[in-house]
Amino acid sequence: MLVSPSILAADFCNLGADIEKINNSEADLLHLDVMDGIFVPNISFGFPVIQSVAAVSKKPLDVHLMIVEPEKWIGKVRDTGAAIMNFHQEACSHLYSTVAQIHDAGMKAAITLCPATPVDTLRDIIADLDMVLLMSVEPGFGGQKFIMHTLDKVRELRELINESGSKALIEIDGGVNAETGPMLAEAGADIVVAGSYVFKSPDPNEAVGFLKSL
Repeated sequence: MLVSPSILAADFCNLGADIEKINNSEADLLHLDVMDGIFVPNISFGFPVIQSVAAVSKKPLDVHLMIVEPEKWIGKVRDTGAAIMNFHQEACSHLYSTVAQIHDAGMKAAITLCPATPVDTLRDIIADLDMVLLMSVEPGFGGQKFIMHTLDKVRELRELINESGSKALIEIDGGVNAETGPMLAEAGADIVVAGSYVFKSPDPNEAVGFLKSL
């Protein structure tokens, strides 16, 4: 299992120290949730913070835009050095062109689905994607309870990927911990985003290691 710790749960007064913990862990990516207070009912941080994180992170940046009109910010995301740009299907009217622009900018393209959005809505574009992020909580706030129906969506998405020949990875964000992580691995997930489980742990390195072992 690949692991992408979310800095949304980090201590922003000591963000550099928390990122260094991730640098020294087995984590594969660093997840950054950008919220605009419009698409989701919360505001997190913007590009100055991402650029500061990029300067000290040794892990590729997995940037998740929970914002309206994500296509307007492809260049800004690219300029931070992000490896992956992740945007919500529900916030974008033109999926094909947005995915193509992300690829043209040199990044991997990922589409996120909210908990109530059916997996089958990606059938026509799945072959063009590098990753699909399934939200296992409602987007906007950390620390929510895992939505169990996500396990069925993972299985359905895995079947769609296999049928289409897509190489897209399946990423899960929300409520990932020692209990839900093994269930997600069994269902067919490739990557888990973990915020509170990692950063609130007495030993973040150990928490990352557990998820990696799944």
